Amino acid sequence: MNKKNIWLILGVLALALILVGAGVLYKELSGKSAPENIVVEGAEGNEDTAGGEEQPEQSRSAAPDFTVTDADGAEVRLSDFRGKPVVVNFWASWCPPCKEELPDFEAAYAEHTDVQFLMVNLTDGAQETVETATQYIEGEGYSFPLFFDTTGDAAMKYRVYSIPTTYFIDSDGNLAANATGMLTAETLAKGIGMIKE
Repeated sequence: MNKKNIWLILGVLALALILVGAGVLYKELSGKSAPENIVVEGAEGNEDTAGGEEQPEQSRSAAPDFTVTDADGAEVRLSDFRGKPVVVNFWASWCPPCKEELPDFEAAYAEHTDVQFLMVNLTDGAQETVETATQYIEGEGYSFPLFFDTTGDAAMKYRVYSIPTTYFIDSDGNLAANATGMLTAETLAKGIGMIKE
């Protein structure tokens, strides 16, 4: 075997090792992108909790109010839903993790009719428009209510720098928990359990 063939074989083996290593690393890191725990608002040190235990209401802070628009263009405020537990999810149709978790939100919306779901689309008018978001939701057959943050009011008040981001707000209008990153169905259920009475 000549030197050229040996180097070619070594190069192929090195490439194979790199690809296998990248695959293992991707699998490890992608598994961590979906939070197993959600951050409980007001908990000492803001530690994660896996149990979904209800937190004493006195340690919760008021959820900042915001204004978005509904599918008809009417203004809607978070405070309009006071008296009902609320799940606020910030998403966009160009965001793969957002799209991946939406079926779980659709299932939770159908199951928890006593919870208000605010699926807030980050509608910047360029990368995401009312039309592109609406077409995506209709194309997928989702029935949850869609809201548009065309002014950035909601994203700014909740300091949304990456999506998806989800907040769980109790019926008194207080923040119970939040999670950044794609939620599993189980983690979504834990968050809902924290705000249902």
